[in-house]
Amino acid sequence: MNATRRTLLNALGLAAWLPLGARAGDIDKPMVEVWKSPTCGCCKDWVAHLEDNGFIVKTVDTGNHDMRARLGMPVKYGSCHTALAEGYVLEGHVPASEVRRLLKERPQALGLAVPAMPIGSPGMDGPEYKGRKDPYDVLLVQRDGAASVYRSYR
Repeated sequence: MNATRRTLLNALGLAAWLPLGARAGDIDKPMVEVWKSPTCGCCKDWVAHLEDNGFIVKTVDTGNHDMRARLGMPVKYGSCHTALAEGYVLEGHVPASEVRRLLKERPQALGLAVPAMPIGSPGMDGPEYKGRKDPYDVLLVQRDGAASVYRSYR
């Protein structure tokens, strides 16, 4: 982070909002908060996928069912973890590239969902799956629960 930005943040009292351990330049990285089970391996792998793609991730190991409901994501789009990125809900194994696109385009929507846990999606692509990749869609979910395909992976 450059000195001018740090001075501005300090003047505004915002430096305290930076995550602990944040490095210089991290302020430009999007923050994602994830609610997941403390024992879920694929959730940990999805978090690693986001971090490897330039996101700062804060995890809350209390499960995601209550948070999914609180954030308004319909159960029919449910998966094993729920996240929040700059006001958008992310449900399931959404690729980092689609999260970046969402944050750039800023559509009027609740967020993105990859329902269930498709093999080959980020976090569901470990060596135990032996390279298998099932087709899946990333859905753009509206506040009324309607959804459309944001991107297909085939």
